[in-house]
This record gives sequence, C-alpha cells and structure tokens, in this order.
Amino acid sequence: MVNGSQSQPRLVDTPSGPVMYTLTRKQVKNLNLRLGRGNEIMVSIPLRCPVKQADRFVQEKSGWIMDALRRREERQVEPLPPVSREECVRRLSEALNRVYPLVEPLGVAFPSLKLRALKSQWGNCHWAQGYITLNTALARCPEELRDYVALHELVHFLHHGHGPGFYARMDALMPDWRQRRKVLKRYGGALED
Repeated sequence: MVNGSQSQPRLVDTPSGPVMYTLTRKQVKNLNLRLGRGNEIMVSIPLRCPVKQADRFVQEKSGWIMDALRRREERQVEPLPPVSREECVRRLSEALNRVYPLVEPLGVAFPSLKLRALKSQWGNCHWAQGYITLNTALARCPEELRDYVALHELVHFLHHGHGPGFYARMDALMPDWRQRRKVLKRYGGALED
C-alpha cells in the first residue's frame, strides 16, 4: 500500500473474539478507528505505521468496539415505512398543532414550520426568527415521538438552551418526555436514510 486510496481487510484475534476490520493508510498523524454503515469497522493509520501496530490498536479497543456494536444493535428498530411529502407535511403539522396549546398560555406565538432532511437532529428552533424546523424522517416515527420533538422545539422559545429551566418546563408540560426521548434514540438510523 503506497497511498491512502488502497484499503485491505484484516482479521485479528482480540480478547472479545475475532474482529474483521478494513485498514487504510492515510496522511494522518494518529491511528483512527470508526464504525461505518452496516457495522463495518474501519481503521486508518499513518503511511509509515506498521500493520501490526494497527492490529494491536484493534485488540486494545475491542471492548469499546463490541460495546459500540451492541449499543447500535439495541437502537435498531424495524425499518420505518416511507411517507409521501404530503403525508410528511400533514403528520408534522398535526404534531405541532397537538402540542402548541401547551405553550400558548405561556406567551409563545405560533411558529412557522419548516421541514428538512437533517442528518443529525430531529428538529431545531430558530426562536429569534419565529420558526422551528422538524426533520422529515420524524414523520416516519410514531405519533408520540413526533409530539415530543415538536414540544421540545416549542419550549426553546421559552428557554433557548438546555438548562434546568428547560428541563423543568418539559417535566411540567410532558411528564413522560424522558421515556419518549429514550424510545426516539432507537430510531436514530432513520436520520441516515
């Protein structure tokens, strides 16, 4: 391997069992490990680094690798069915309409709703501009999760950060929000679709 464009599969015995990974040499200073789609394990190493050092690195990180793969597997749920753009708009608008009455008495003006395919967030609040953005993937999640995210973003009109006041308001308005958030984490794969 002369340049970083070539990769090779490697199999190494670790304390956690055999691990197959893809080794790539790159213009990097350190050994790097990451999990790719489909649970692929990828290691990049500096151009002059011995392959045996990469194997040792994987052996040392095998506990972390197995834990990360286990956590990822626990988060996986049934594939979510696709929805049309019209259905997406309908479902997310309904979620906003369902939870808005909880914040209306607190002086929150009804926000504009924007929909986008976000890569790492279920939604975000642009309180100064008066709108919230909800991830289109959220339309594929169960109703109670759509409601949780919509309320989360609405509460940001009252508390811009995630401080104690924000969490106290969420507790008051949706006492089971922590359980909903926990369930929503299992749908994280939908963010990548």
